[in-house]
Amino acid sequence: MSVTTANGRALGTEHKKRVAIGSAVGTTVENYDFIGYGTAAALYFGAAFFPESDPTTALLLSFGTLGIGFAARPLGGIIGGYLGDKIGRRPVLIASLLIMGVSTVLIGALPTYETAGILAPVLLVTVRVVQGLAFGAEWGGAILMTYEHAPWRSKGAYTAIPQAGFPLGLLLANLAFLASAGLPGDWAWRVPFLLSSVLIGAGMYIRLKVEESPDFEDAKEQGTLVKNPLAEVVRRDWRNLLRAFGLRIAETAGYAVSISFVTSYVHQNGLAERPDTILAIVVAALVGFPATLLWGRLTDRVGRKPVYAFGTTLMLLFGVPMFLMLNTGNLGLIVAVFVIAFALCQNSLAGTQGAWFAELFSTETRSSGASLAYQLAAVVSGFTAFWAVALHESFGWAGPAVLFMVYGAVGLVATVLTPDTHGPARRAEVDRAVAAATAGPAGTTATAAV
Repeated sequence: MSVTTANGRALGTEHKKRVAIGSAVGTTVENYDFIGYGTAAALYFGAAFFPESDPTTALLLSFGTLGIGFAARPLGGIIGGYLGDKIGRRPVLIASLLIMGVSTVLIGALPTYETAGILAPVLLVTVRVVQGLAFGAEWGGAILMTYEHAPWRSKGAYTAIPQAGFPLGLLLANLAFLASAGLPGDWAWRVPFLLSSVLIGAGMYIRLKVEESPDFEDAKEQGTLVKNPLAEVVRRDWRNLLRAFGLRIAETAGYAVSISFVTSYVHQNGLAERPDTILAIVVAALVGFPATLLWGRLTDRVGRKPVYAFGTTLMLLFGVPMFLMLNTGNLGLIVAVFVIAFALCQNSLAGTQGAWFAELFSTETRSSGASLAYQLAAVVSGFTAFWAVALHESFGWAGPAVLFMVYGAVGLVATVLTPDTHGPARRAEVDRAVAAATAGPAGTTATAAV
């Protein structure tokens, strides 16, 4: 697709770096909040909120509350995407961060089953739903603000910056859990949630200074905003919605198996202690942060599709070796599993998604389309850890290993069926458009494929 863009936009807006960093700070905070819940669900919430169940049932119930948050994300994506296309990306970014932050702090203050009985898990589920709504609204705004401010030749590199908020949030959340692991009683899981209040303040300060998307402002000025962007994208771009849905499943559901489930797997099977498991995640996140940025840059050089094909193919090949390595109980191999699953499999996909998903939809429906496809897949991933536990109970480690490989296969098929929006022909077209735009007289316009 192509959009008409002002001459100066060929090299991005003057605020492109500030917008990318501001978006990344927000996604870091929100991923800290949302991912921290996954760690707590795997290691603590079974005993804290479902103590009358046997360990496996308690873990299933705990992962069930994790899934509920993911199930709420499509609704958040629908609301956030619709508002992003109607009133702008910036208001959605600010509101989603604030709501996410408040709900996360509340989790740290919730009563447990021991003190409040059945009310405790009810409150946990309620706050988790609010978390899911806010997180669902967050992604589209952060990515699209960055994408629409970025230079034409570096869309992949720039959109990878807020995507890197995922490993950075994972790193900070697990550092917090690692630091608090020795605290007495419930404080071991409460403190990381309460600490998010500090990050929220920093994130709000930066996001309030972020400028609105220039593409949205242009569409608003030209009167091209559509009346109902959600209905329009479903009617006109349903094929791209399905493609992006399949692409996203591999990344997010694959993570749910290789990180969320594996975290509980190594602990419950006596393969690693809690601090060692958290340490493995921390190492993976440390590697994953620069890896995501590098994957994004690579997509600008070789295209979106080759990078995604690499990541999904690796998932197909790694399912069985992943569990063979874990079952040794060797800490070095366990750390290696987390690094491969995260920095190579998940991050190669996440580093590609920002630009690829944005390029599948036009400006007027981009927020609705990208957000809806991205968050619908979260429903599958949200309950994947639950399914992995059930498969493990029936088939041993082979069950979740095959599940991981199935998600890789789904992603690979979607990769084959999705056009490369930044392949060789498109990159040459962008180069010609950039050359024309930067050489043309001030104030003229040029059309660039982005």
